Amino acid sequence: MTYDLFLALALFAFVSSITPGPNNLMLMASGANFGFRRTIPHMLGVALGFVFMVLMVGAGLVQVFDAYPVSYTVLKVGSVVYLLYLAWKIANAGPAEAGEISGKPMTFLQAAAFQWVNPKAWAMALTAISAYTPDQTLMAILLVGVVFGAVNLPSVSSWTVLGQQMARVLTNPRRLTAFNWTMAVLLVASLYPVIWPS
Repeated sequence: MTYDLFLALALFAFVSSITPGPNNLMLMASGANFGFRRTIPHMLGVALGFVFMVLMVGAGLVQVFDAYPVSYTVLKVGSVVYLLYLAWKIANAGPAEAGEISGKPMTFLQAAAFQWVNPKAWAMALTAISAYTPDQTLMAILLVGVVFGAVNLPSVSSWTVLGQQMARVLTNPRRLTAFNWTMAVLLVASLYPVIWPS
Protein backbone atom coordinates (compact mmCIF):
# COMPACT_ATOMS: atom_id res chain seq x y z
CA MET A 1 0.00 0.00 0.00
CA THR A 2 1.39 3.38 -0.98
CA TYR A 3 1.71 6.24 1.51
CA ASP A 4 -0.99 8.24 -0.29
CA LEU A 5 -3.37 5.28 -0.22
CA PHE A 6 -2.63 4.75 3.47
CA LEU A 7 -3.46 8.40 4.26
CA ALA A 8 -6.67 8.15 2.23
CA LEU A 9 -7.61 4.98 4.15
CA ALA A 10 -6.92 6.67 7.50
CA LEU A 11 -9.08 9.65 6.49
CA PHE A 12 -11.89 7.35 5.31
CA ALA A 13 -11.67 5.36 8.57
CA PHE A 14 -11.89 8.55 10.63
CA VAL A 15 -14.73 10.19 8.71
CA SER A 16 -16.82 7.02 8.51
CA SER A 17 -16.20 6.20 12.20
CA ILE A 18 -16.91 9.66 13.65
CA THR A 19 -20.03 10.54 11.65
CA PRO A 20 -23.54 9.65 12.90
CA GLY A 21 -24.76 6.13 12.32
CA PRO A 22 -26.45 3.36 14.29
CA ASN A 23 -23.38 2.59 16.42
CA ASN A 24 -22.68 6.19 17.38
CA LEU A 25 -26.32 7.04 18.09
CA MET A 26 -26.69 3.99 20.32
CA LEU A 27 -23.42 4.81 22.12
CA MET A 28 -24.55 8.38 22.74
CA ALA A 29 -27.85 7.10 24.14
CA SER A 30 -25.99 4.54 26.27
CA GLY A 31 -23.60 7.20 27.57
CA ALA A 32 -26.56 9.39 28.55
CA ASN A 33 -28.51 6.56 30.17
CA PHE A 34 -25.78 4.39 31.72
CA GLY A 35 -22.60 6.49 31.84
CA PHE A 36 -19.18 5.98 30.29
CA ARG A 37 -17.90 3.12 32.46
CA ARG A 38 -20.93 0.89 31.93
CA THR A 39 -20.76 1.56 28.17
CA ILE A 40 -17.11 0.42 27.80
CA PRO A 41 -18.03 -3.16 26.78
CA HIS A 42 -20.38 -1.72 24.13
CA MET A 43 -17.60 0.54 22.77
CA LEU A 44 -15.07 -2.31 22.67
CA GLY A 45 -17.62 -4.56 20.99
CA VAL A 46 -18.20 -1.96 18.27
CA ALA A 47 -14.49 -1.33 17.65
CA LEU A 48 -13.22 -4.92 17.77
CA GLY A 49 -16.35 -6.39 16.20
CA PHE A 50 -15.95 -4.08 13.23
CA VAL A 51 -12.27 -4.98 12.81
CA PHE A 52 -13.26 -8.66 12.75
CA MET A 53 -15.96 -7.87 10.19
CA VAL A 54 -13.47 -6.06 7.92
CA LEU A 55 -11.13 -9.04 8.08
CA MET A 56 -13.94 -11.47 7.23
CA VAL A 57 -15.16 -9.30 4.34
CA GLY A 58 -11.59 -9.09 3.09
CA ALA A 59 -11.24 -12.86 3.41
CA GLY A 60 -13.97 -13.33 0.82
CA LEU A 61 -17.36 -13.00 2.47
CA VAL A 62 -18.36 -10.48 -0.19
CA GLN A 63 -18.15 -13.33 -2.73
CA VAL A 64 -21.05 -15.03 -0.92
CA PHE A 65 -23.26 -12.05 -1.76
CA ASP A 66 -22.14 -12.19 -5.37
CA ALA A 67 -22.87 -15.92 -5.59
CA TYR A 68 -26.17 -15.77 -3.65
CA PRO A 69 -27.80 -12.33 -4.10
CA VAL A 70 -30.79 -13.36 -1.98
CA SER A 71 -28.47 -13.55 1.05
CA TYR A 72 -27.94 -9.78 0.78
CA THR A 73 -31.72 -9.21 0.76
CA VAL A 74 -32.11 -11.44 3.82
CA LEU A 75 -29.36 -9.47 5.58
CA LYS A 76 -31.02 -6.17 4.68
CA VAL A 77 -34.44 -7.25 6.03
CA GLY A 78 -32.86 -8.64 9.20
CA SER A 79 -30.93 -5.39 9.69
CA VAL A 80 -34.05 -3.25 9.39
CA VAL A 81 -36.04 -5.40 11.82
CA TYR A 82 -33.23 -5.49 14.38
CA LEU A 83 -32.59 -1.74 14.18
CA LEU A 84 -36.29 -1.06 14.70
CA TYR A 85 -36.16 -3.29 17.80
CA LEU A 86 -33.10 -1.40 19.10
CA ALA A 87 -34.80 1.94 18.43
CA TRP A 88 -37.73 0.77 20.54
CA LYS A 89 -35.35 -0.22 23.36
CA ILE A 90 -33.62 3.18 23.25
CA ALA A 91 -36.94 5.03 23.24
CA ASN A 92 -37.98 3.18 26.40
CA ALA A 93 -34.66 3.27 28.26
CA GLY A 94 -34.66 4.70 31.76
CA PRO A 95 -32.14 6.84 33.62
CA ALA A 96 -28.86 5.35 34.87
CA GLU A 97 -30.26 4.86 38.38
CA ALA A 98 -33.04 2.71 36.96
CA GLY A 99 -30.73 0.87 34.57
CA GLU A 100 -31.24 -2.48 36.21
CA ILE A 101 -35.01 -2.12 36.02
CA SER A 102 -35.68 -0.55 32.64
CA GLY A 103 -32.70 -1.72 30.64
CA LYS A 104 -28.98 -2.24 30.56
CA PRO A 105 -26.19 -1.34 28.15
CA MET A 106 -25.20 -3.66 25.33
CA THR A 107 -22.60 -6.26 26.19
CA PHE A 108 -19.33 -6.72 24.28
CA LEU A 109 -20.70 -9.71 22.35
CA GLN A 110 -24.02 -8.02 21.55
CA ALA A 111 -22.22 -4.96 20.17
CA ALA A 112 -19.76 -7.09 18.19
CA ALA A 113 -22.59 -9.18 16.74
CA PHE A 114 -24.55 -6.01 15.93
CA GLN A 115 -21.92 -5.06 13.34
CA TRP A 116 -23.21 -7.88 11.13
CA VAL A 117 -26.69 -6.28 10.89
CA ASN A 118 -25.53 -2.67 10.85
CA PRO A 119 -26.00 -1.23 7.33
CA LYS A 120 -23.38 1.49 7.87
CA ALA A 121 -20.82 -1.07 9.06
CA TRP A 122 -21.41 -3.15 5.92
CA ALA A 123 -21.00 -0.08 3.71
CA MET A 124 -17.79 0.89 5.52
CA ALA A 125 -16.31 -2.63 5.38
CA LEU A 126 -17.17 -3.20 1.71
CA THR A 127 -15.82 0.22 0.70
CA ALA A 128 -12.64 -0.19 2.75
CA ILE A 129 -11.84 -3.57 1.22
CA SER A 130 -12.80 -2.71 -2.36
CA ALA A 131 -11.25 0.78 -2.48
CA TYR A 132 -8.17 0.49 -0.27
CA THR A 133 -6.91 -3.05 -0.95
CA PRO A 134 -6.51 -3.11 -4.73
CA ASP A 135 -4.27 -6.20 -4.58
CA GLN A 136 -6.42 -7.97 -1.92
CA THR A 137 -3.33 -9.40 -0.19
CA LEU A 138 -3.50 -10.60 3.40
CA MET A 139 -1.15 -7.81 4.52
CA ALA A 140 -3.31 -5.14 2.87
CA ILE A 141 -6.47 -6.55 4.49
CA LEU A 142 -4.75 -6.72 7.90
CA LEU A 143 -3.57 -3.12 7.47
CA VAL A 144 -7.16 -1.97 6.81
CA GLY A 145 -8.23 -3.79 10.00
CA VAL A 146 -5.41 -2.22 12.05
CA VAL A 147 -6.18 1.29 10.78
CA PHE A 148 -9.87 0.91 11.61
CA GLY A 149 -9.00 -0.55 15.02
CA ALA A 150 -6.79 2.45 15.81
CA VAL A 151 -9.28 5.05 14.57
CA ASN A 152 -12.64 3.51 15.47
CA LEU A 153 -12.35 3.17 19.27
CA PRO A 154 -11.47 6.84 19.97
CA SER A 155 -14.15 7.94 17.49
CA VAL A 156 -16.97 5.91 19.00
CA SER A 157 -15.79 6.76 22.53
CA SER A 158 -16.32 10.44 21.78
CA TRP A 159 -20.03 9.74 21.18
CA THR A 160 -20.28 8.00 24.55
CA VAL A 161 -18.63 10.99 26.24
CA LEU A 162 -21.05 13.32 24.44
CA GLY A 163 -23.97 11.27 25.73
CA GLN A 164 -22.52 11.19 29.24
CA GLN A 165 -22.14 14.99 29.21
CA MET A 166 -25.71 15.36 27.96
CA ALA A 167 -26.86 13.33 30.97
CA ARG A 168 -26.20 16.44 33.09
CA VAL A 169 -28.91 18.23 31.13
CA LEU A 170 -31.18 15.19 31.07
CA THR A 171 -31.82 15.02 34.82
CA ASN A 172 -35.51 15.70 34.30
CA PRO A 173 -37.35 12.48 33.32
CA ARG A 174 -39.31 14.37 30.64
CA ARG A 175 -36.12 15.65 28.98
CA LEU A 176 -34.52 12.19 29.17
CA THR A 177 -37.59 10.65 27.55
CA ALA A 178 -37.51 13.29 24.80
CA PHE A 179 -33.78 12.62 24.25
CA ASN A 180 -34.29 8.85 24.07
CA TRP A 181 -37.16 9.19 21.61
CA THR A 182 -35.08 11.60 19.50
CA MET A 183 -32.22 9.08 19.41
CA ALA A 184 -34.68 6.32 18.49
CA VAL A 185 -36.14 8.40 15.64
CA LEU A 186 -32.65 9.24 14.35
CA LEU A 187 -31.73 5.56 14.47
CA VAL A 188 -34.79 4.71 12.39
CA ALA A 189 -33.95 7.60 10.03
CA SER A 190 -30.50 6.09 9.51
CA LEU A 191 -32.29 3.24 7.71
CA TYR A 192 -33.42 5.55 4.91
CA PRO A 193 -30.53 4.71 2.52
CA VAL A 194 -31.05 0.99 3.20
CA ILE A 195 -34.78 0.95 2.54
CA TRP A 196 -34.73 3.47 -0.33
CA PRO A 197 -31.27 3.31 -1.95
CA SER A 198 -30.50 5.92 -4.58
